[in-house]
Amino acid sequence: MIRTIAKPVCLLLVLSLLFTTFAFGRAQAAMVSTERVLNATHQTDRARLNAFLDRPKVRAILEAQGISPEEARARIACLSDNEVRHMTAVMDRLPAGGSAVGALIGAGVLIFIVLLITDILGFTHVFPFVYHHR
Repeated sequence: MIRTIAKPVCLLLVLSLLFTTFAFGRAQAAMVSTERVLNATHQTDRARLNAFLDRPKVRAILEAQGISPEEARARIACLSDNEVRHMTAVMDRLPAGGSAVGALIGAGVLIFIVLLITDILGFTHVFPFVYHHR
């Protein structure tokens, strides 16, 4: 009985292994020059800066300061590769959400709620406006 089951299972396994080898393409390796990698990196950095200029808030701030988006793009095109890399590095270090005031207020509210609940349950006596039954 085992031989009757094993033969189709083995055939299925062999076919599945053959299918997996044919499903994936062959890897091709080639030498990549340093200039090609650096040019791709610099083009990506310039594209990031141009994408940053496409944001409506950035465009509004530039126009408020008297700079047109086309003029800003021309300035980015004139920057050296080191200057572009420095600007993108500065952009990466900037905080994503702005200031930490909202996080501090949220943490304060959370601590207040936890202390209030523990005070109502009678574990702590922090707030004088909570009446404790004894």
